[in-house]
Amino acid sequence: MLIVRSVVVGPFTMNAYLAACSETGEAILIDPGAELPRVLALREPEGFAVKRILLTHGHVDHASGAAEAREVTGAPISIHAGDLPWLEVLPRQAAMFGLEQARPLTPDALLVDGEAVQVGKQSATVLHTPGHCQGSISLYFKEAGLVFTGDTLFEGSVGRTDLPGGDFDQLAESIVKRLFTLGDDVRFLPGHGPGGTIGQERLQNPFVGTRARPGRFV
Repeated sequence: MLIVRSVVVGPFTMNAYLAACSETGEAILIDPGAELPRVLALREPEGFAVKRILLTHGHVDHASGAAEAREVTGAPISIHAGDLPWLEVLPRQAAMFGLEQARPLTPDALLVDGEAVQVGKQSATVLHTPGHCQGSISLYFKEAGLVFTGDTLFEGSVGRTDLPGGDFDQLAESIVKRLFTLGDDVRFLPGHGPGGTIGQERLQNPFVGTRARPGRFV
């Protein structure tokens, strides 16, 4: 069984996640962006062993705690190549928002679209979903009916596209063609705020939902 836990961290109230296999005790961290002791506490009381750290994208609120998480757990960090430029300026991102100095970060591996990510006996698929930024990814656990969407899709909203690398049309295409096609019953867990179902957003999302803008995105 896939066990999912989350904690809201940092001044941008970002959702950091742990996804673990109940049978093997292996786990991954998704976006350990701040307040690392609280993020790592998600491993307890079972003592889940973190085997990988995945970043849905390279913005400072999602990535600034990853270097420390790697040091503590020994787990490698993965991100899509499209967001390497954001990691290169991670300290500058932190300074721009008046945050604590973020440590420079070099990932250990690059995620690619369609890649399988094993979490013990559970398996997920990397979906490249650019638009919020060029390296945005979502992580889809088909058997569990669950997808982590980072800052691509929110409940009743979508990720901002006014930062470098953002593109609303690209974002809308990612959501409609990559996420909405997963199935209405699939639950999504976003980078900020509460989750929901794909079906609800497909119909009612005011930016990309069919009821809000019928026929715009096909």
